[in-house]
Amino acid sequence: MLADGEEIRANAVVSNLDPRRTFLELMPGEALPDEFRHQVGQFKIRGSSGKLNIALDRAPNFEAIPDSAPELRSGTITVSPDMAYLERGYDDWKRGTWSREPFLDISVPSLIDPTVAPDGRHMMTVFVQYVPPRLADGDWTPDRRDAFADTVLATIEQHAPGFRDSIVELETRTPHELEQEVGLTEGNIFHGELTLDQLLFNRPLPGYAQYRGPLERFYMCGSSTHPGGGVMGAPGYNAAHEILRDFKRKVAA
Repeated sequence: MLADGEEIRANAVVSNLDPRRTFLELMPGEALPDEFRHQVGQFKIRGSSGKLNIALDRAPNFEAIPDSAPELRSGTITVSPDMAYLERGYDDWKRGTWSREPFLDISVPSLIDPTVAPDGRHMMTVFVQYVPPRLADGDWTPDRRDAFADTVLATIEQHAPGFRDSIVELETRTPHELEQEVGLTEGNIFHGELTLDQLLFNRPLPGYAQYRGPLERFYMCGSSTHPGGGVMGAPGYNAAHEILRDFKRKVAA
């Protein structure tokens, strides 16, 4: 049933949402066993990343990468000097704030595909860790979002002097924006933590790792199912095979 009261009937229902949104927010409590609902409530989702999308009037110039080097053009650049640096960033997250010295995974796709930016200009994406879904001293606000972005930009500037002057537009996404805009609970891009207790036959829950829940012909196909999030689409591929088997349809090799 949709929010406006319209009912849509189907032979099967498939959810691409995380378990909490699927079973605790969209389903009436009486439709599910109490123990199952308790398990869903224990599923750890905590987000830990943010994102900056940046339009530039020129390509960035990283001091550690000569102009002739292929790294900038063919892959990604990470700011992660050593394990102690990463540990300090994670400690900030545990204390409820974004990393003062963040891990950055930077790519400039316009160097590979110039059609993603106007002629002579570039776009950069920056994946950032660690960023908590809830701040220890209050909610995310526009000012705090901007302060987080400033931390990231200052870090890039250390490695690419003059970078700030090349910025044309900036879009910042904290876990708050990721949750509010695209429905990622706690801003977790994997629909749930990829920890040992939530992988393989425990993903998303023990006893429910085959893309099915306790309701007949109700399936899960998102990143909260095995093998987890990423760009390979494996959860959806696996779920589709299970659905086809249940409907006794031929499964392609």
